[in-house]
Amino acid sequence: MDFLTELWAFLRVRKKLWLMPIIIVMVIIGGLLVLAQGSVMAPFIYTLF
Repeated sequence: MDFLTELWAFLRVRKKLWLMPIIIVMVIIGGLLVLAQGSVMAPFIYTLF
């Protein structure tokens, strides 16, 4: 949790709040790939990329 507070403080101080949606989308896509790695849906998800 400390990492998230430091990341938020960095983005706020440096006025880089526009990066937050990009980071969130990257985390969601990464989580989707990790969860679908061993599932039946894996071939369909990998065709998106």
